[in-house]
Amino acid sequence: MIILRAMRQDDIEGVMAIESAVCEFPWTYSIFSDCIKVGYSCWVLEDEDEHEIVGFGLLSMAANEAHILNVCIKPNRQRQGLGTRMMKHLVETARNLQAISVYLEVRVSNNGAYELYQKLGFTVIGHRKDYYPATNGREDASVLEFCFKS
Repeated sequence: MIILRAMRQDDIEGVMAIESAVCEFPWTYSIFSDCIKVGYSCWVLEDEDEHEIVGFGLLSMAANEAHILNVCIKPNRQRQGLGTRMMKHLVETARNLQAISVYLEVRVSNNGAYELYQKLGFTVIGHRKDYYPATNGREDASVLEFCFKS
């Protein structure tokens, strides 16, 4: 069974293993640690049977705006609905924190994530040139927004 629970400091090594397997330029231990310390909404998906982290998501909140900072699912667990589950949880968390909108950036080359975000109701509102590090320099990002209906 996959449970969704708050991320703890002792989860960071498992989170980093996923991040390193998926991302060419992964976040550092201190970035994840700082996100927990400052009180961001940090979550993990844990396979209780295997006792392993299979995904994670982080959300920050400021001035009625939420920002999804990072969402990642272990490669062999992708395409099983876990990314959708995490994203829905992060959006619902933002709603509960009284956000008006939720924002995120996605690499222009990340078609799978882009399709998921569109399916969940996010729309493209902007573009950030050279936003992400890439093997051959930098990669652009699309900026997406989800607005809560009044």
